[in-house]
Amino acid sequence: MASLLYRLGRFSFRRRRLTLIVWVMLLGLFGVGAAQLSGPTSDELAIPGTESLQALEVVTDKFHGGTDTASARVVFTVSGDGTLAGPDQQAAVRATVGALRKAPQVTTVDDPYEAKTIAPDGKTAYANVDYAVVATEVTAASREALLAAGDTARQAGVGVEYSGEVTEQEEAGGGAEGLGIVVAAVVLLITFGSLVAAGLPVLTALIGVGIGMLGIQITTGFLDLTSNTADLAVMLGLAVGIDYALFILSRYRHELTTGRSGEEAAGRAAGTAGSAVVFAGLTVIIALAALSVVGIPFLASMGVAAAGTVAVAVVISLSLVPALLGFAGRKILPRSQRRGIGRPARTPMGERWARGVVRHRVPALVLSLVVVGIVAIPGLDLNLALPDDSTAAAGSTQRKAYDQLAEGFGAGINGPLLVVVEAAAGQSAAAGEQAQKLISGLEGVVIATGAEPNRAGDTATLNVIPQSGPLSEETKTLVHDIRAQQANFTAATGGATLAVTGRTAVDIDVSEKINDALLPYLAVVVGLAFVLLLVVFRSILVPIKATLGFLLSVVASFGALVFIFQQGHLTDLVGIESTGPIVSFIPIFLIGILFGLAMDYEVFLIIRAREEFVHGAAPDDAVVASMRHGARVVTAAALIMMSVFAGFVLADDIIIKSLGFALAFGVAVDAFLVRMTIVPAVLSLLGRSAWWLPKWLDRILPNVDVEGERLSKQLAGGRPPAADQPGPGSGPGETVAAQRP
Repeated sequence: MASLLYRLGRFSFRRRRLTLIVWVMLLGLFGVGAAQLSGPTSDELAIPGTESLQALEVVTDKFHGGTDTASARVVFTVSGDGTLAGPDQQAAVRATVGALRKAPQVTTVDDPYEAKTIAPDGKTAYANVDYAVVATEVTAASREALLAAGDTARQAGVGVEYSGEVTEQEEAGGGAEGLGIVVAAVVLLITFGSLVAAGLPVLTALIGVGIGMLGIQITTGFLDLTSNTADLAVMLGLAVGIDYALFILSRYRHELTTGRSGEEAAGRAAGTAGSAVVFAGLTVIIALAALSVVGIPFLASMGVAAAGTVAVAVVISLSLVPALLGFAGRKILPRSQRRGIGRPARTPMGERWARGVVRHRVPALVLSLVVVGIVAIPGLDLNLALPDDSTAAAGSTQRKAYDQLAEGFGAGINGPLLVVVEAAAGQSAAAGEQAQKLISGLEGVVIATGAEPNRAGDTATLNVIPQSGPLSEETKTLVHDIRAQQANFTAATGGATLAVTGRTAVDIDVSEKINDALLPYLAVVVGLAFVLLLVVFRSILVPIKATLGFLLSVVASFGALVFIFQQGHLTDLVGIESTGPIVSFIPIFLIGILFGLAMDYEVFLIIRAREEFVHGAAPDDAVVASMRHGARVVTAAALIMMSVFAGFVLADDIIIKSLGFALAFGVAVDAFLVRMTIVPAVLSLLGRSAWWLPKWLDRILPNVDVEGERLSKQLAGGRPPAADQPGPGSGPGETVAAQRP
């Protein structure tokens, strides 16, 4: 692989104009495709095959003619001693209802006085608004009409707030990644001392993200993607795009300082650092693509879309970056090096740090593990759920509507359950009455409404209002209690069935499905990490150490996430006004993404230690040498990733905000505490044992030559690089395998 990448790097550098034109044309083609083929995104987080979704499909088919239309809820309140029963208040509410009935795309609007949706104290009421189209097709004019309809009521002193999926369409993100890019550019400028060198990785990352985003827009014309898919792709694409270009650029500058020509330096950079970039990118891609095997479609689509953006970042780093290096010339170096002014030799900070860790390896290891353990403790309280209006910003109309309904009707009004009864033709009404009696007697039920049969008389629905809110454990228990009555209900009705659905039940099913997939996915990722690192490092203990370090980063991230976003500590730090359960799919994404990023740092740091040990260095000296050469670049890479991810903490979307924080914190722990402290300490304690590999295993493992040693030998011998021929026992792995502890 190193030889192939070497030739690609030289070609891209030599034919830089052609390479640049190809990428510009590719960007243009994707832009045209996105303009012509893009479709709407969806916020529906349902999982096919769950009881709630199957029941919802029955309702859609039997009651709505096959269309799952949008809806909204308008909440009316009065303050002080007044009530909504006064003539002025009634006139104001009914004027709003009348205006809503005339709004575009609206089919029906409930009158609170006729529907009896007024709180016992008379101070709160609500009206349900149904639309003729699905949520993604509700126009801006319809949303504006919805929000403007309450003006008359407000003038009469009646408060009006809104909730529901129609109002959610109004939310929009905006430029949260901008701050991260600025910080990344500053880090690059400090690291390289050149404006050109600082700007190049940012430029290539933006091009990669642009292509990835346009590709996602094209995909929306053929597949259903969630609105968060693009945000995740931007977040990852920027971070890895800048980092991968940084590694190539750093090696290129090193090759230039040894006196090599620009073309040769580009080839060697692509063949050596580029090999590590390919491996690092593959780990991220595989981890994200592996989300496809957990059986959750919206996670699979988000993972594959993000993986595609990472793949684009890898290819750009291997081809476009060398081409732009050709245009930059020696401006890629700081002025002092261009003028031949040498700097006084001094011990790199990474080397000083490594020597300190090796010298005090036991205290460094114990202290680091204690810190991770303390940070991880809140993670034991991890509670997963999908977000609802209770987690919206305190000043938003959705949050106000949620709180007002909970105060007037009880917490359960915000999480009603829809029970669907299916029976033989003409028998659904009787079966529905039986279901109402059965459910009314369950603990945690405020009221079960009368059943409403369809025209065919084979299906009926009834609403169940729980005592608890939609995100509470009590509501989850109630859903399972209702479902547990299935056998008794079927026996009592002679064959009728019941099922629980509605948004609350759908969210519960999605959360439980994701929870069930979490440990198997973690096992797949950890197993994958071990196999990949076994091939790369040709060692038994190093992969075990690396995967355990990855788990430390994950549990620390979980702990910090729960501490702030669920328990509500330090909320001002990240700008959140309300807390609640962690979004269900955040942990599984966190595992996949952190796995790939952790392997990045593991490879870029430890591959040099292996190389030094193979060439005869003592174990501690090999560790110090790896930190001397790699700590500065890895530190810059980690700071860049942290800044990009932290920039998304400024987003309004709680999903993107929490994922950005967790990734920024996880990268910080993994890079600085795990890879630069725990890993050197453990390698020093293991000594030669760290690099032992049984001979029989060495013979069957492929030699991927990530460090490009075979390429270096070919070039040193004056031979043109040939295609890699990995063979059993070949390369430096044979030397390592022979050295037993």
